[in-house]
Amino acid sequence: MAFSVRAESSAISNINVTPLVDVLLVLLIIFMITAPVVTHRTHIDLPSLGGKRSAPLAEPIRLSIQADGSLYWNDTPVDEAQLATQLAVAGQRAEPPRLIVRAADGAAYQAVARVLAQAKAQGVTGIDFEQ
Repeated sequence: MAFSVRAESSAISNINVTPLVDVLLVLLIIFMITAPVVTHRTHIDLPSLGGKRSAPLAEPIRLSIQADGSLYWNDTPVDEAQLATQLAVAGQRAEPPRLIVRAADGAAYQAVARVLAQAKAQGVTGIDFEQ
């Protein structure tokens, strides 16, 4: 076997620019195709501030459920019958108020679920939970 040995040991100083030009041309074509898509504008109708004023929101109702099952309607103790009556009155309003339920750590799940079911049945659908 014969190996060819170069007589010169100097490094090749020429750079092959053909692959670099190919990559740049591909990138140029991609940017030319995507540029019109990026500049496409979408018209969005946003509400103006000068429109009609909405009525002030009703004061939210705070319902606390204690660990022993006792209920408090805006810090006033109520029983099951009074709760049903209060929820019926709140549900009949033109704009039902928000119901903020605060369940104690030891409150039974059944008590909370029963209150939520009563509220939904009476038309009070805006329900939030508080810690």
